[in-house]
Amino acid sequence: MAAKLRKGDTVVVLTGKDKGKQGEITSVAPKDNKAVVEGVNVAIRHTKQSATSQGGRVPKAMPIDLSNLSLLDKNGKATRVGFRFEDGKKVRFAKSTGEAI
Repeated sequence: MAAKLRKGDTVVVLTGKDKGKQGEITSVAPKDNKAVVEGVNVAIRHTKQSATSQGGRVPKAMPIDLSNLSLLDKNGKATRVGFRFEDGKKVRFAKSTGEAI
């Protein structure tokens, strides 16, 4: 199945404690059906001090399920993603505006 959401896409959270927050996808795990979004689903991780890094409480973005995310269109609203062929290439498009992504 083709990826509807990819690294670098700007998305909005639809459900959960971070509902309504927006951010950019930093990584996607299609096998687990999860993505890491910058500034969303942040947890505090305690790290031990080492020679290279300072120890302490470090905020880390945790994975969120892809079903809880929706792509933002050019108007800044959540939209679903579809696929179509343009000039022999398969492209993603926003269902709300019909514009290619």
